[in-house]
Amino acid sequence: MSARRVGPGGRSIAGPRRFNRRRLTALVRKESLQLVRDPSTILIAFVLPVVLLFLFAYAVSLDVRGVRLGVVLQSDAAPAQSLAAAFAGTRYFRVRMFQDRREANAQLVSGALRGYVVIPQDFAQRLAAQGRRPWVQIVTDGSHPNTANFVANYGRGVVSDWQARQPGAAATPPPIALVPRFWFNPGIDSRRALIPGAIAIVMTIIGTLLTALVVAREWERGTMEAIMSTPASVAEILLGKLLPYFALGLAATLVATLLAVFVFDVPLRGSPLALLLLSMVFLVPALGQGLLISALARNQFVAAQVALLTGFLPAFLLSGFIYPIDSMPWPIRLLTCIVPARYFVTALQTVFLAGDVWPLLLRDLAAMLAIGAVFFVLALRRTHKSLDR
Repeated sequence: MSARRVGPGGRSIAGPRRFNRRRLTALVRKESLQLVRDPSTILIAFVLPVVLLFLFAYAVSLDVRGVRLGVVLQSDAAPAQSLAAAFAGTRYFRVRMFQDRREANAQLVSGALRGYVVIPQDFAQRLAAQGRRPWVQIVTDGSHPNTANFVANYGRGVVSDWQARQPGAAATPPPIALVPRFWFNPGIDSRRALIPGAIAIVMTIIGTLLTALVVAREWERGTMEAIMSTPASVAEILLGKLLPYFALGLAATLVATLLAVFVFDVPLRGSPLALLLLSMVFLVPALGQGLLISALARNQFVAAQVALLTGFLPAFLLSGFIYPIDSMPWPIRLLTCIVPARYFVTALQTVFLAGDVWPLLLRDLAAMLAIGAVFFVLALRRTHKSLDR
C-alpha cells in the first residue's frame, strides 16, 4: 500500500512507496555510472591504496636494525678483540671502533651514535683472574627511549652470548635456560603486522572520506535536491548511494590483499571467505560514518575536514595500528571502543597471521556491526525529503 498525502485543493496524492526494487536499481545504476566517470574516485580507490601500502611497507618500520653503535676498545688482548668482533658481527648494529671514550662521547652528543660500549683496559686480566668479574659499560642516548632500551638490552645479550661461547663456560651452565619462541610471526618482522593494519586505514579512507566527499559534492551542485524530488524514499536514496561504494571498497580490499600476499610476503593463514566477511562488515560503519558526515556537513571542504578528524586520524592513532592500546591512558582506551578500525585491525592481524580464530573474529564483527547500526540510524534521522529541514 502507498501512503496518501493531501495536495492543493484538497486532492489526495499517492505518496512514495517505502521500498521499490526498481527505483533502487535505477539509483544504483546512476551512481555507478557517475562513479566510473569520476577519475578522482578511481584514483582514491585504487592508486592511493597502492601508494599507502608501499609507504607503510618500506617507509614505516618498527624493526630496530642497523643502529649506530660505538665500541671503545681500550685493550689489545685477544678476549677484548673477540668481544668487539661479536658486536661488529651482528646485523642489528653498525659498529664504529674507538680507542678513546671522549671521541665516542662527542659522537653520541652530536647524534652520530645511539650508544657506545666500553671494553676496559683490564678486561682480559679480570676475565682470567679467579673471583674478579670483568665489566663492560654500555652508554645510550636516552633522548630516544625505545632505541636506548634496545641498545642496552641487546648489548647485554651480545655479551652473554659471547661469554657462553668461551672455553670453560659449558662446565658451569646456568641453572635455568630460557628458549624464546615467537608464534604467528617468528621473524619478528614488523611489516607483517603493519600491512594488515594499513589495509584497515585504506578502507577507512575509501569508506568514510570518499563517501562523505561524494555526497557532499552532490549537495553543493544541487543534484541531491533533484534526487530528493523523485518518488524514491530516503532509504532507497541512501542505499543507492552506498552500494556502488560498498562494491568499490571490496575491490580495493582485494587489490590491497593481493599486494600484501604476493608483493610484501605477508602470509594469509586464514580463509579468504573470513577476510571477505570482515571487509564487508567493516564497510558498514565506514560508509555509515561517511554518510552521516555528508548529511551534517553539506560542503566538500567541511566534510573532508570532519572525515579526517573523526575517521582517518582515530583509525591511525587509536586503532592499535602503530601505538598499542594497552599502553594508552584509560580514558583514551575507552575512546578506542567506538573506533571501528580498532576491531578491524585486530581482526585482520588475526586472519593474516594466526588464522580463522572465530571466538576473536565474532567479537570484532559484532562490535563493528553495532557501531555501523548507530551511524546508519543517525544518518537516516538526519536525512529528510523536505529540503527546508
